[in-house]
Amino acid sequence: MAFTRPTGKHRRPSRITRTTASAAGVAALTTTGVISGLAAPALAAEGSSAEYAHTGLTQSISVGDSLAGEIDAQAAAQKHAAAEAAAQKKAEAEARADAAEAKRKAAEAKRKAEAAAKVKAQKEREAKERAAREAERKRLGSYVSPIEGSYVSTGYKTGGAMWSSGSHTGVDFHAASGTQVQAVAAGTVVEAGWGGAYGNNVVIRHNDGTYTQYGHMSSLSVTVGQAVTPSQQIGLSGSTGNSSGPHLHFEARTGADYGSDIDPVAYLRSHGVNV
Repeated sequence: MAFTRPTGKHRRPSRITRTTASAAGVAALTTTGVISGLAAPALAAEGSSAEYAHTGLTQSISVGDSLAGEIDAQAAAQKHAAAEAAAQKKAEAEARADAAEAKRKAAEAKRKAEAAAKVKAQKEREAKERAAREAERKRLGSYVSPIEGSYVSTGYKTGGAMWSSGSHTGVDFHAASGTQVQAVAAGTVVEAGWGGAYGNNVVIRHNDGTYTQYGHMSSLSVTVGQAVTPSQQIGLSGSTGNSSGPHLHFEARTGADYGSDIDPVAYLRSHGVNV
């Protein structure tokens, strides 16, 4: 036989019933998140006692709001962190790009500097080579005295019985025996050896077609066919052949043979030699 509890206004729901209903209401709020407008008055009416006022409903709403706030804050933090990571990644990429560009510019500047240095070095070499060629050309085209620092002791066309032609066909330069004799200009040796009255002598054909002769030398330093340059030693002075003492007999000629002589002093002076 089942027992039922009579209902009526004179009886209040038991504590168990109230607690069950309260829990069911809280569960419904937690699930739906909505409080019915119709349920509010009933709750207010039935919650007149202090015991019913402290239900799980207020706690559930408070917990839900706190959880939502935490989720929003976490989402905002994650969004901020993602933005910072993206910004850092972008900054790092820009830094790498800037570094690569700086490296490229440095390499380009170095390449240009090296190229400019090569061009400069090449121009300097060419300038030095031109200067050297010019100096050599001038040297080869220059004329010097046959005896450095000497002077003419017997002039051109001086008369006397010691010369077969009756006059001096060249000039004599004062020189002690063994003094260096040098070619007055660039040219080619066409005679080197014994020359009769000239003793040991050398004849040189120069680039302008003229000839010079050096006589009475004690020794020779060149051979026929040898190219010589200005100031190059061709022998040593002496007193060989028809000579009254050590000196250098010097002639200037228009040809290689005897009899084509010209004034040797005028010849040298015309080429800038101070004698």
